[in-house]
Amino acid sequence: MLTLGILGLGEGRSTMSAALNSPKWTLKTICDRNEDLCRHRAEEFNFHHYTTQYQDLLDDPEIDAVAIYTPDHLHAEHVAQALRAGKHVVCTKPFIDDLGKANELLELSRTSGKKLFVGQSSRFFEPMKKQRADYEAGLIGELITIEAYYHADHRWFLEKGWSLENAFKWLYGGLSHPVDFIRWYLPNIEEVMGYGMLSSNGAKGGLKHQDTMHFIFKATDGRVARVSGAYTGPVQPVTRDSEMSCVLRGTEGASQGDYMDLRYAVTDRTGEERLITWEHKLKHYFRFEGKSHHAGEYQNYLEYFADSIEQNFTAYPDLKEGIGTIALLQAMDRSLSTGQPVKVRDLLAEHGITL
Repeated sequence: MLTLGILGLGEGRSTMSAALNSPKWTLKTICDRNEDLCRHRAEEFNFHHYTTQYQDLLDDPEIDAVAIYTPDHLHAEHVAQALRAGKHVVCTKPFIDDLGKANELLELSRTSGKKLFVGQSSRFFEPMKKQRADYEAGLIGELITIEAYYHADHRWFLEKGWSLENAFKWLYGGLSHPVDFIRWYLPNIEEVMGYGMLSSNGAKGGLKHQDTMHFIFKATDGRVARVSGAYTGPVQPVTRDSEMSCVLRGTEGASQGDYMDLRYAVTDRTGEERLITWEHKLKHYFRFEGKSHHAGEYQNYLEYFADSIEQNFTAYPDLKEGIGTIALLQAMDRSLSTGQPVKVRDLLAEHGITL
């Protein structure tokens, strides 16, 4: 059994639940600079080993891995400190906010010999796990194209002061999920073109950047994919549509994984059509406040990461894939601002990054 320390107790709340319920991890210490939040989590989980000093986690020889859930702009430094301290690392998405820090992390990862895993949680949701397994088993044949989207009425989000700051972009805070689905199946995206707008609802709420976006991707082998996001308007009834979804279209079949609705549909190579749901797993996946926290995915990915450490295989998304996804997101950002197609390799080249 491996031992875990958690940094950042907002989103880290789900990871606390995951670790405390996992047969593969022992939670040793939790950390947040906000001591009131530490006390709140300690009471909530009856787990009283907390500190406000990250260095305490790094100095503890019993901690095998650190899970990082701090604000995006702090990820690179917190990851670097953990690798220097000889810890394996789980870091929430989006991985880093500055490609200029990528080469230092690549070198630290190489010299430390420790594993780094990007917690792209939606890959570990039951419908998406099933969709991937069916795809790898050849049920839909060769992949032709992918469509992924994340459409949600997140006007409540505008009540959080930081969502109205210039630094906040739904491109990174929302679209990183469906973009990761594209990268999972088409890792070699070379070019992206997109358009976006700030809706009247978003403008009224005080948003600074686009809340409605559509993108087309082209892979090195010529295949294309599309992603869309819309965040400040009403959505379809859940029986008709899900807030987030991934559609695979293959030569012999098609499949669709829905999030957060534990629902999966497939037409396989025999022509059989199936709709599968997992209502019996609701309490595993969603443990607090309806569906606002999804601790089950975190438990699934923590256990996958534990297996990768103990069996010495690479857990994906790894460091290189995490950097590649950030390069793609930044290429998308540049396309929005220029109105032109952008090649991902240009972003990497500007920072001297070779993946």
